[in-house]
Amino acid sequence: MCLGVPGRVVEVTREDDLLVGRVDFGGVRRRVCLEHVPEVRPGEWVLVHVGFALARLDEDEARRTFELLRELDQLAELEAEVRE
Repeated sequence: MCLGVPGRVVEVTREDDLLVGRVDFGGVRRRVCLEHVPEVRPGEWVLVHVGFALARLDEDEARRTFELLRELDQLAELEAEVRE
């Protein structure tokens, strides 16, 4: 199954003419391509799939989705990185 995981944008930059950002997933920060959501700003939430932000989310929707994924035990990979 393919999942999109919500994360909060921490930083937005350009690397080699590609819009990228640092996105926080409950304590784990990853580099994410933001080209599909060029209007996103730090502090906003995005839905990320395989390193690409596909849509902006409001904070309530992002938190509900994140909690549902946690309840379904679909965040094990991210949570393992936090423990390391």
